Amino acid sequence: MTVMPIRLFGDPVLTTPAAEVVDFDARLRRLVKDLDETLVDQRGSGLAAPQLGVGLRVFVFRDEDASGHLVNPVLRFPDEEEQDGPEGCLSMPGLYFDTRRRRNVVAKGYDMHGRPLQVVGRGHLARCLQHETDHLDGVLFLDRMDATRRKAALRAIREAPWFATPPRVKLSPHGPAGLFR
Repeated sequence: MTVMPIRLFGDPVLTTPAAEVVDFDARLRRLVKDLDETLVDQRGSGLAAPQLGVGLRVFVFRDEDASGHLVNPVLRFPDEEEQDGPEGCLSMPGLYFDTRRRRNVVAKGYDMHGRPLQVVGRGHLARCLQHETDHLDGVLFLDRMDATRRKAALRAIREAPWFATPPRVKLSPHGPAGLFR
């Protein structure tokens, strides 16, 4: 098992839908263990494979109510009840923003051995299961915010010390003459 570096906001792997897991083999079990060890090291609630740069539909979660992993999860919502509250992401360290989510969820998938698995989440665990499944779909929690909240969140991200700003392009003092004749 290994603590792996987490991909940060702006990395294209975070907005690319992950592929279904088809091989429930030793490599998958290793990935689940690496995800779990990295999550424990970072003291987070959930971590999806794309956050480690692996484009597979698998994530781990830890909550006061439950902990574990899900492979190829599918979510079902038993009611329309919602919650609105702070949410963070290990790919956006140190930042938390109010995000609206469903309060209750039933997540069905498989364990690392290919056995069917179901996790019922309420409150914080429901938020975590939705957040991690979104990662597998290439969706960030910023995408779940209304325009006002998203604008404020993007401003905070740009000001974060870990945010890699695009390199500045220096213009030639000689202009483009000669290039477009």
